[in-house]
Amino acid sequence: MEKKKFLFYSNYGLISDIAWQVIKEGHEVKMYIEDKEFKDSADGLVPKADDWQSWIDWAEVIVFDDSIGQGLKAAKLKRQGKKVIGGTPYTERLEEDRSFGQEELKKAGINILSYQTFTNFDEAVNYVKQNPDRYVIKPSGEAQNIKRLLFVGMEEDGSDVVRVLEAYKRVWSNKIKVFQLQKQVNGVEVAVGAFFNGHKFIYPININFEHKKLFPGNIGPATGEMGTSMFWSGPNKLFNQTLLKMEAKLAEEGYVGYIDINCIVNNNGIYPLEFTSRFGYPTISIQQEAMITPIGEFLYELALNKDPNLKVKKGFQIGIRVVVPPYPFRDKKTFDSYSKDATIVFKKSNLDGIHIEDVKLVNDQWTVTGSAGVALIVVGAGLTMKQAQQQVYNRIQNILIPNMYYRDDIGERWYEDSDKLHSWGYLREN
Repeated sequence: MEKKKFLFYSNYGLISDIAWQVIKEGHEVKMYIEDKEFKDSADGLVPKADDWQSWIDWAEVIVFDDSIGQGLKAAKLKRQGKKVIGGTPYTERLEEDRSFGQEELKKAGINILSYQTFTNFDEAVNYVKQNPDRYVIKPSGEAQNIKRLLFVGMEEDGSDVVRVLEAYKRVWSNKIKVFQLQKQVNGVEVAVGAFFNGHKFIYPININFEHKKLFPGNIGPATGEMGTSMFWSGPNKLFNQTLLKMEAKLAEEGYVGYIDINCIVNNNGIYPLEFTSRFGYPTISIQQEAMITPIGEFLYELALNKDPNLKVKKGFQIGIRVVVPPYPFRDKKTFDSYSKDATIVFKKSNLDGIHIEDVKLVNDQWTVTGSAGVALIVVGAGLTMKQAQQQVYNRIQNILIPNMYYRDDIGERWYEDSDKLHSWGYLREN
């Protein structure tokens, strides 16, 4: 494909890696980052725009990476005839307002777990006491981005949930204005996602498994994400009974981008938990690694509402976040002391499978920037999950960053989860 012009709009610079990949494919790129703490992300690697609106006419495709808060901008530009990848107010609400998302799933004929929405902690405590069971506390709105606030109860009588609700009332009542109590079920946590071109889904679909806890063994505080394993597939039972049922509504919205539903599945059924109506991070970087079709070409055709021929590698992919203190927490003093401008060194000059997050180039040297403490996403691939694991961890061994850490068990869940998913028939292609 001949050279095209892309404008990337980002709240926190999360799309930097994809912008960098598009540049390497020979296209022209400008990227605007809104949050001042992340303004220098990808400096030296991706050309920046100080005023994104002055580049609108220049751009052939405009890509919004953060769904929340950008849907109105994307929708307005679409009405003006611009080619845009990004959310709409409706798709943003699917993710931001958990209750709305669940009700939209229900309208589409998709089974959902029982849940209650609260704006008052005392009422929630009374509800659990009157209806003892295991529940998950899920903040809505902006508070859902504070990952450590999500709490999964383990006690059958809900007593641990009561104690946490009482603690949240004392500490977080100014932040948590709306939250859900959702019935907890046992099963395999798995997500199904696909790209949408404004009219229909683009195949193949993506099946992925997120690893949100900080430490191996899936323990410790919840993070944005420590790693993801995935594979591409034709439409299957999991997709047909969830995401496919949203196709007509997404077409009505003219949505262009990626959308994902995270689910708990067991022998009794599929229970959708939440939407991600935007690119996932680090999901999109792992997906790009598996794409045979150049991602610049793919994004261009997607924005033009075409039906891109998405060719992907066979087998499995694993992406792992390599992080530094204070991740997953935000503490400027700790970041400045331990991680600010930390150098990223490669023992061998091989960047295969290396994707950037909070990184900038200074005098030909990669350094850590931002304030979140996420340096790199390292990706491995293979015809088997074991081969993908071996490749990704071999690549991590080539990296030297002071105080770096990462999970060393990403992909281990697959061996048990796959047996269950196959035996229940959810991964069988139609």
